[in-house]
Amino acid sequence: MNTNHVDDALLALAQSFREALRQSVYVMRRLDSEEQLSSAQLGVLKMALDGGARVGGIARNLGVKVPSATEQIIKLERAGLVKREADPDDSRAVRVAATAAGRAAVENADRRRNEFIAGILGTLSQAERDAVEAALPVFDKINHSVQN
Repeated sequence: MNTNHVDDALLALAQSFREALRQSVYVMRRLDSEEQLSSAQLGVLKMALDGGARVGGIARNLGVKVPSATEQIIKLERAGLVKREADPDDSRAVRVAATAAGRAAVENADRRRNEFIAGILGTLSQAERDAVEAALPVFDKINHSVQN
């Protein structure tokens, strides 16, 4: 078996995959452009759910430096959507946790996004929707491999 061919094929697949993901991110950002919260702020809110997250982890997940993440956190904190609290695992660290208003903002954004995407999915054939559904566990596996 020609390993260069496999490598070339994997590289081409990787390029196509990254391009599809990039376009998907743009679609989601366009959905958020008419809302009061930016995509980055919604991302921070999502990370602040379920026990919260450290600022460094938020920055890493957003692909920004800590000061940029902190700026988003400050805006959300002023809006009453997140709060900072001591990290129970490390007294030197701070966790950012969503408030009830922050959880409601995430729920509203998720509902709006889901309704929009459901409308798009509704235009696909059943075979195409089945293909999307079948691909979801693969996306989860890829995401988990990068996070760990």
